[in-house]
Amino acid sequence: MVRPAPSSSGLTVEAAATSQANGIASRSPHVARHVFRSILFPPGVEAAEDWATDQPSCFRDLNLDQVTAAIRAERKEYELRPFLYTPSRDPAVAYYRQEVFRDLEKGPAAGHVVAFSDNLRRVKQELAYAAQSRFRHHRHIVILDAIETYCAALAQLDDGLSAVALESEGLMAVRTFVRLHRESEAVQWLMGESAEIRTELTGIRYATLIKPGRVVVRRYDGEPDYSAKIRALFDRFRTKASKSYLIKFPDSWMNDVESSILELVARLFPKVFARLDRFVAASGDLVDATIDRFDREVQFYLAYLRFIAPIKAAGLPFCYPEVPIGRREFSSEGGFDIALASKVAAKGRPVVGNDARLQGKERIFVVSGPNQGGKTTFARTFGQLHYLAALGCPVPGQSARILLPDRVFTHFERREDIATLRSKLEDDLVRIRDIYTAATSESVIVLNEIFNSTPLQDQILLSCKVIEGTLRLGAYALCVSFIDELASLSPEIVSMVATVDPGNLAARTFRIVRRPADGLAYAMSLAEKHGVTHALLLNRLKR
Repeated sequence: MVRPAPSSSGLTVEAAATSQANGIASRSPHVARHVFRSILFPPGVEAAEDWATDQPSCFRDLNLDQVTAAIRAERKEYELRPFLYTPSRDPAVAYYRQEVFRDLEKGPAAGHVVAFSDNLRRVKQELAYAAQSRFRHHRHIVILDAIETYCAALAQLDDGLSAVALESEGLMAVRTFVRLHRESEAVQWLMGESAEIRTELTGIRYATLIKPGRVVVRRYDGEPDYSAKIRALFDRFRTKASKSYLIKFPDSWMNDVESSILELVARLFPKVFARLDRFVAASGDLVDATIDRFDREVQFYLAYLRFIAPIKAAGLPFCYPEVPIGRREFSSEGGFDIALASKVAAKGRPVVGNDARLQGKERIFVVSGPNQGGKTTFARTFGQLHYLAALGCPVPGQSARILLPDRVFTHFERREDIATLRSKLEDDLVRIRDIYTAATSESVIVLNEIFNSTPLQDQILLSCKVIEGTLRLGAYALCVSFIDELASLSPEIVSMVATVDPGNLAARTFRIVRRPADGLAYAMSLAEKHGVTHALLLNRLKR
């Protein structure tokens, strides 16, 4: 007899909708919600209610749009954008996620989680396929397959995580939840009942008589298995493996003829299929809601680790940043542009890391130096570090201390947009106004070569006004500029300079160092603009 799925012993079971199907109560096998809630948020911290669905405005300038697109590419069905678009300012969230990343980076835990996700994806595919089937018995057999896959996946995840030394609060809570869920009476009933029904179905023997336009199904009466004889007969002609041109269908797939045969088999063995019908009706919702949420949320970790794996394989370091509480501080050792690294590291091309620090009253970097010297890349790195740290991710570099910002604002040069009917200068002013209207003292602002469309004197005047406004605001900021005067406006400003090879002034090192501006940045930019640098002149003479 099929009995109702019982409640989980010793656990507070979430109220499940109960319906009557063939006189049997249908109840979903869910366990207590207080055991585990989210792999993204620690206990006591509410998950984001309004997940961001629009890409943050800073992504385009920081090339984070490229990074997140690559992260989501292989996991589109999980819809990871809200997780990637919603950073947190809570250090508890950052450290909670860092611990999970550390556990998954070790290898064994990630392997068990990936295997579970693959199995759960198969369960959902089987359930979706069952919903499309027009034949009741076929549909129920596919659901039986899904139940068996789900129970086996739970057992494998439980056994796998139990054999791994975990340190993160998040994954240890998952391990506890999975163990309780697996050992609940509801899941144990699913496992036991499905195994018994599978044994009965496997024991069914029947014969088919195929005639033109007609198929007869009857009980098996000891007839020889002609299919085995035919295979044995043709095996003697097999010389080597040949390319198969057969279309691969899912294991549970049936065409109309096969499904019709199954319906006839069900008439021959009504007790077995009646038990299957009652079992499916009593099983209720299969995938536990918390398990389903964990499966989606954990993809955030797996996808990011997969994205940075080739970068790390190329020898570039990643670290877990400290996120100080109540102290304004920023430091990065060996930081680099993660978007650039993802493109060039795999090709064997070097990526230069740079050190940077803001301490005490220091608030603003002013970065100067020659064109193509790595200034814009350094600016992107500064913005990326803050954003990725707020997601709780490992960040590029050997070490870092980062205060989590409320937002990251950027202003990079853009082409004129004829649709706005604004000049280049007006567009710059409008964009900067919007930034400083929304920014707070807890924001991070990245400005890259602003007001380049104006004469030098106007550029100096406007840039100084922007820097003075940033100082009044108290936000952390980085400004790339050829105007060396900006670096001396206040003790809160740190001058950073892109360096060149002392033996060859045309050779960029892509090193950004902390030192006073040398006064040559604007002159070099003009010389390059008009083609009269030493290297360009020598090249002309050689012609």
